[in-house]
Amino acid sequence: MKAFVFHGAGQSAWEDVPDPAVKEPTDAVVRVDSVTICGTDLHILKGDVPEVRPGTVLGHEAVGEIVEVGGDVRTVRPGDRVLVSCITACGRCDYCRQGAYGQCRGGGGWILGHLIDGTQAEYVRVPYADLSVHALPAAMDSADAVLMADIFPTSYEVGVLNGHVRPGDTVVVVGAGPIGLAAISTARLFSPERIVAVDLVPARLEAARELGADAVADAREAPEQLVADLTDGLGADVVIEAVGVPESFELCTRMVRPGGHVANVGVHGKPATLHLEDLWIKNITITTGLVDTHSTPTLLRMAAAGRLPTSRLVTHTFPLDRMEEAYDVFARAADTGALKVVLGGERYDVVAVGTT
Repeated sequence: MKAFVFHGAGQSAWEDVPDPAVKEPTDAVVRVDSVTICGTDLHILKGDVPEVRPGTVLGHEAVGEIVEVGGDVRTVRPGDRVLVSCITACGRCDYCRQGAYGQCRGGGGWILGHLIDGTQAEYVRVPYADLSVHALPAAMDSADAVLMADIFPTSYEVGVLNGHVRPGDTVVVVGAGPIGLAAISTARLFSPERIVAVDLVPARLEAARELGADAVADAREAPEQLVADLTDGLGADVVIEAVGVPESFELCTRMVRPGGHVANVGVHGKPATLHLEDLWIKNITITTGLVDTHSTPTLLRMAAAGRLPTSRLVTHTFPLDRMEEAYDVFARAADTGALKVVLGGERYDVVAVGTT
């Protein structure tokens, strides 16, 4: 089959690799119909995630059809149309029993496109299939569904829920890329008083307005002053970091009010300075996190009901075999206007799927 393979920092190719096969009785093999590219994939290509070994197929999000299952798989069967989650869960370790699937110690967690071959391929092997794939509603479009594999649960769990967004809050989202925009969309579910989006790219700030931001600010033009003006000098109740660079994290800590929350979502490849000389007295909470995807079933239902603006985040589509072009477009988002890039598409008539 063909797959997008990482060969070291700055090196990758769409090339021939061996077909995956069931290795364990809990595995499933999925024929990939739609995939997307994540900002984390760009971090991998830059060399920011050293655990990814050369020769690894990238990608951790997909929609496809089950073609083979191991003997212990009970919830899906060949022919089922499924969402492949970015997080794999063994279901047995202490973390999984708490719903903290991202910290799975039984061979799961974030492994696809990280520790094992991932989804940016024609086929993918998914370990622990019973808890790691989700049957899809018949009418749900693949381009909408694939956004439920990572960006929506990540922004919702690691940003909105970890940040404890509440009615009446002032919420600032630093970074109006796909994760930041999904954070704006899901923060609105909690009726904050206002949401402020901060970014460097005018097109992304406009997208933030369209998706519910009440105010926007250029990151180069003292956004902390805007937040101070809007809050009588107090600062934001919740600041969500959705970039992953030191400057954006440090900006977040300057905009949070005493007793507020900074929820870091961005993937950081370099150290950031924690200014405890200013923060120690402010009673703030800083959270980090890898998504657990415990919210995926709920978000899928909401997306199927049209309650989440999934299709508005997809700006570019490509056939699967134009992976290298899609990466180029996504990596140059400031020039191309890319938000989410989706590859592939339906190869067959959608059929109703039920869980067993």
